[in-house]
Amino acid sequence: MRLYFAIPLLFFTIAAQATVYKWVDKDGKIHYSDKPIENSEAVEFKSNTQNQIQLNTPKAPPSNDDQKSLTEYNLSITSPAEEETIRNNEGKLTIMARISPDLEAKHVLVLLMDGAVVGTPQTSPIFSLKDIDRGEHNFVIKAVAQNGKQLASTPPRKIFLHRAIVTRQATPTPFNGGN
Repeated sequence: MRLYFAIPLLFFTIAAQATVYKWVDKDGKIHYSDKPIENSEAVEFKSNTQNQIQLNTPKAPPSNDDQKSLTEYNLSITSPAEEETIRNNEGKLTIMARISPDLEAKHVLVLLMDGAVVGTPQTSPIFSLKDIDRGEHNFVIKAVAQNGKQLASTPPRKIFLHRAIVTRQATPTPFNGGN
């Protein structure tokens, strides 16, 4: 069944490639057509006859900032360990990282906790946090250039923070036997 459709389709595509004819009228104007006219001749197109436009886009010269940003940092969180449980009732937590080579003057480190930036960017790889809610948290440290371009990032580090909550229990009242 498919063969019945394929054969006419094949003939149709062959016929669709029409020949182009060229002729000159009595005023000397050149005309082109897909139908043969008296005194016309078939035009053969070569593969290099196709219209192909290539635009050369100028490249901006690299600025000094871009050249300095080419530093490739190796960045990793060293403490706390992956899935470590931290017990601190005040919600204090210290995240330490290792970076090599040393951070350049125009670059900073940013700490993200659960996908949101925590604190201000800094050059030290030690982040001290306080009043962190208890529970599971994911931390990522990123090295960033002044223009906001990310230069390096640590893999996410999952930690658990436990905080004891002291709640006052209701004091039991004695039962008076219905009085």
